Amino acid sequence: MQEHRAPQFPVPRVEILDATLRDGSYAVDFQLDETFVRKLLRQLEATPITKVEVGHGLGFEAERSGIRASNIDLPRWCEIVGEELPTTSWGMFAQPGFSRLETLADLCKEGMSFVRIGVEPDKVRNHLDYIERATEICGEVYLNLMKTSSTPAHDLPELLRGIPDVAGVYVVDSCGSMMPADVRRYVNVAKEICPVVGFHGHDNLGMANANSIAAYEAGAAIADGTLDGIGRGAGNAETESLAGIMRLLGEDRFDYKELAQLAHFCRTSLELLPEDRNMQVLGGVIGIHSGFFPFIDQLCEEKSVEPAPLMETAAGLARYSAEKSDLRAAAQQLCRQTVAA
Repeated sequence: MQEHRAPQFPVPRVEILDATLRDGSYAVDFQLDETFVRKLLRQLEATPITKVEVGHGLGFEAERSGIRASNIDLPRWCEIVGEELPTTSWGMFAQPGFSRLETLADLCKEGMSFVRIGVEPDKVRNHLDYIERATEICGEVYLNLMKTSSTPAHDLPELLRGIPDVAGVYVVDSCGSMMPADVRRYVNVAKEICPVVGFHGHDNLGMANANSIAAYEAGAAIADGTLDGIGRGAGNAETESLAGIMRLLGEDRFDYKELAQLAHFCRTSLELLPEDRNMQVLGGVIGIHSGFFPFIDQLCEEKSVEPAPLMETAAGLARYSAEKSDLRAAAQQLCRQTVAA
């Protein structure tokens, strides 16, 4: 195990980061009513939640990748959040492929205090310069290891060798595939790399809340939640449930009663896009990210194959997380097998 520099950031008390207005934006195709946003932020400000993430689900400037833009542009987000969260820390998500560092600098000048950079573990070393420059711009940078479970835990130290001093490293269950024992293993390894570890769970198999508690028990300092679990695909750990569970465990400081009311407000205010539960379960068990589901549907239609064997074959071909190339190769392999039969 390599030696790392002394931590620049103190290990905080256990915290819940609310990402309803970031991860939850997937569920409404990134179109959020400003009146709803303002009311939710105003009420979150009155709770003990100290970190709130807002903006486009994929990260700021996601429209540069060809995805649909948020109906609220960055200057407007800064204006709204600045008015409604006078004391609560707020931040956004970023991806090196399209989120520009000059834009990060502008956001920080407008009051944004943290940014979370999403990179798959095996691609971190390709973006060390981006991460380093981000730490020079923003005082609180978190490295979110997207699709963490697709990379063996013992590979993480080498893949993250040389990362700059960041505020924290996140274990991310992007596919909703992890079990509590998996979470504990990854968190323990991540703690050897960075003293502050966060966990971001998805709920494909109904494990997001339990996994978040497992992360806390293993020493994670932060767990993400969204109100009513609203988020990409099967959704996330529920902010209000995490607060309630921690109350039952003796950590009564997140005002679960108020958060439960806010969860009800979200549930009754938002018209969520329909999701394919079949695909969510398959993705959770097999370990395929929900972002590929439309492409999988397309391949199944074109090649007359079923999604489960296609996903299983692609997962077997992939070195780490399955990509479009693995799915294409899997479809071709299944077609050949059908012809041979």
